[in-house]
Amino acid sequence: MEKITTIGLDLAKSVFQIHAITEGGHVAVRRALRRSQVLEFFRHIEPCLVGMEACGSAHYWANAIGEFGHTVRLMPPAYVKPYVKRNKTDAADAEAICEAVTRPTMRFVPVKTPDEQAAGMVLKTRELLVRQRSQTANAMRAHMAELGIVAATGMTSIAKLVAILRDDRDGRLPNSARAALLEMADQIERLTERVEVLDSKIVAAVKADDAARRLTTIPGVGPIIAATVRAAVQDPAAFRTGRDLAAWIGITPRANSSGGKERLGKISKRGNKQLRTLLIVGATSILKQARRGSKLPGWVVSIMARRPYKVAAVALANKMARTIWAILVKGGTYQAPAMAEA
Repeated sequence: MEKITTIGLDLAKSVFQIHAITEGGHVAVRRALRRSQVLEFFRHIEPCLVGMEACGSAHYWANAIGEFGHTVRLMPPAYVKPYVKRNKTDAADAEAICEAVTRPTMRFVPVKTPDEQAAGMVLKTRELLVRQRSQTANAMRAHMAELGIVAATGMTSIAKLVAILRDDRDGRLPNSARAALLEMADQIERLTERVEVLDSKIVAAVKADDAARRLTTIPGVGPIIAATVRAAVQDPAAFRTGRDLAAWIGITPRANSSGGKERLGKISKRGNKQLRTLLIVGATSILKQARRGSKLPGWVVSIMARRPYKVAAVALANKMARTIWAILVKGGTYQAPAMAEA
């Protein structure tokens, strides 16, 4: 039997599909494996190239299989799709993965260590708790508005609504409604406490990381953005330029160019949604400060004079992403450019 050189592994919850080929391109193995059989199979195979799609549990399997000496490569599923022949099946997916992983121009996803995965889980957990708190706050605000009690948007105004709920002398709320809404108020406070605990852990981790500390010198980049960048971008040098990082995040225009005509549309929204959202929020905070008298770079002032507010925020977020790349790859801290009056 010829030596296996490349294996395509289609991941699943219980039943995995293997497609292995030899150096001459002949199919050596094409079979399904139960979850308990996967590691045993790779333990008895000589070290070779193993391709997988970057999906749920992919990093775990990449680390586990890599311990046997195999070279494991993860690929975005969208880049594997063109290699699927006709109908989609697990066997066809495994064959497509086996083909795609050998392409010289294929782009691979860095394999995360358990510690890097843990850092991302902390940030994802915080994001989930913040989202749940916002959902609960919006529901409570809507219910109280039905009874004529209205408050401004934002979490700051929620404290006023909670004070009304806990004032037994306020007769605008029926007792049954007050009891139900107090449950929401308690839930909001519990979620806030949990978010604050996670925030303190994230800030401590950023202070202990030299690169993350340097990122916080960029205007609009706080501990949350710095920690998210460090968790999501394992190898900044893998991006050739800062624009490549911005494109990966999804804050560059979608291109539809042909025949020498360049057509740029809205931002692509590809890549890392969490990081893209945080960068745009950070850029928006800078523009809000400018409305209160802070100074902005001349190019931002120029954009704000001729384009909508949100377009300027996305452009500034794009610039922040490029600055992040420069600091991570070239070192140093942020140096403020010449500023203009807002």
